[in-house]
Amino acid sequence: MAVEKIIAEWKKGVFKPVYWLEGEEEYFIDKVINYAEHNLLPESEASFNLSIFYGRDSNWADIVNACRRYPMFAERQVVVLKEAQQMRDIEKLEGYVENPLSSTVFVVSYKDKKVDGRTKFAKVLKEKGVFISTKKIYDSQLPDWTQELLRSKDLSISPKGLALLIDHIGNDLSRIENEIEKISVNLAARKNITEDDIEEFVGVSKDFNVFELQAALAKKDLAKSIRIIQYFESNPKAAPIQLILPSLYGFFSKVFMVFGAGSQDEKAIASAIGVNPFFVKDYLHASRVYDYTGVERVLLLLHQYNLKSIGVNAAPTEDGSLMKEMVYKIMA
Repeated sequence: MAVEKIIAEWKKGVFKPVYWLEGEEEYFIDKVINYAEHNLLPESEASFNLSIFYGRDSNWADIVNACRRYPMFAERQVVVLKEAQQMRDIEKLEGYVENPLSSTVFVVSYKDKKVDGRTKFAKVLKEKGVFISTKKIYDSQLPDWTQELLRSKDLSISPKGLALLIDHIGNDLSRIENEIEKISVNLAARKNITEDDIEEFVGVSKDFNVFELQAALAKKDLAKSIRIIQYFESNPKAAPIQLILPSLYGFFSKVFMVFGAGSQDEKAIASAIGVNPFFVKDYLHASRVYDYTGVERVLLLLHQYNLKSIGVNAAPTEDGSLMKEMVYKIMA
């Protein structure tokens, strides 16, 4: 069962006695936990029927006793266990999970870990409760995920604005949602987010960013590339080299994939290499400017400079100087 389905069922008044949420992606876990804590009970009932426990400070017996208590002046009570991965003897909750109280909604957050699937405890959780194991979404899935989030808020975004937002934030779903909320508050009646909005409200320059750097490299525009790098030198937090190099490697990796796409149709190529059709011209142009051997060489240079940036086989060098040297070699 997906996280969205759990919340949708709760809104309809459909409850299961036990919900176990584990795994790498905190965003999805936090979404369910926050809803359970703040929305399952009206304020008048929460003071009597909402219990919050933290794994580090909690005893399994206290949690079971809370779960077995009957609600006061209400149909149900809610028991939330946060940071369950820090709790000792958590498998001793097995007895309660196997025979839970129907008037209790027990929601557990078990972050950054997974319960051992070979144990009886894991089998009981999957058999008797709602069991969700979350994974980090791939970077390639971020545009679609962000678009879906925007649609759910009745918002849209320009292709370049979407690229700026994702390139700047990366794979941090909570922060993406927070930034979108911040932008939407400032849009007033407008529903479309532009790159100007990203620049003003998120704080990333629409002219000097990793996205513009890769576009300049794709065209072998040395002057523009150097101007962007100089901006990065003056604003170190805007785009640290540890974020720039993986982004450029990802771009040229997709350029390399163009040669194996087996088609000249832009939509087919966009689908084959996994990019928005709006940007496919940049990848096609770069494939013509650098050719097959040239792109191979660029990927090798990016790998070498990634090692240099962490001090492997290289003397300590300022990030800006390292990037300028790399750009000169890429365009040589």
